[in-house]
Amino acid sequence: MNYLASVGSYAIMIREVFKKPTKWRIMKSLIYKEIDELIFSSLGIIIFISFFIGAVVAIQTALNLTNPLIPRNLIGFATRQSVILEFAPTFVSIIMAGKVGSYITSSIGTMRVTEQIDALEVMGVNSLNYLVFPKIIAMLFYPFAIAISMYVGIFGGWMAGVFGGFLTSTDFITGLQTDFVPFHIAYAFIKTLIFAFIIATIPSFHGFYMKGGALEVGKASTTSFVWTSVVIIILNYILTQLLLG
Repeated sequence: MNYLASVGSYAIMIREVFKKPTKWRIMKSLIYKEIDELIFSSLGIIIFISFFIGAVVAIQTALNLTNPLIPRNLIGFATRQSVILEFAPTFVSIIMAGKVGSYITSSIGTMRVTEQIDALEVMGVNSLNYLVFPKIIAMLFYPFAIAISMYVGIFGGWMAGVFGGFLTSTDFITGLQTDFVPFHIAYAFIKTLIFAFIIATIPSFHGFYMKGGALEVGKASTTSFVWTSVVIIILNYILTQLLLG
């Protein structure tokens, strides 16, 4: 019953977020601030992880191609499919659930503990719109980060494959172009947009409705990461079945 009550509270929160909007002059600066803190500040870790994930996929594929009849350009093909379909949109989103989600929960939770949210509501401000809506808009730029992740991941695979002596650059590029399906890019970005909404709202929910003191802020951050990751994994299965099944 507690889980059902939480789902209902989450749905009510989403509805309240879009009610009684804050003045655009104020909201604009909030959105710019959230874009900087949620997206641009995360690009470093996204690039770092994506490069080595792509490199590992290429090396693992190369080491498992023991049959000489299998063409080496399969390494490029496997790297492209793995990075575009799963590693960039899903694996990076789980990492972002830890980095961005914990930040969102702790920042809103701290405002709840220090009664700043109560002060906003006393002033007649829709606190949910003021705090959560800018994060949702900022996370609409998340596909931009995932596009960079895809490029860097494939580049990492190329570096590992070519400079590791597993295949030539021509073979890798041939593998990248083999049986390319443009819809796979659209599929990845559809997933990314849905994951972005989840990353912005579930941590906000746990931060906004938390009770207690500073210790509970840390517990809420951990709980929000767990549930955000669970929802992302479940939605990943459902979206894959709907879009590619």
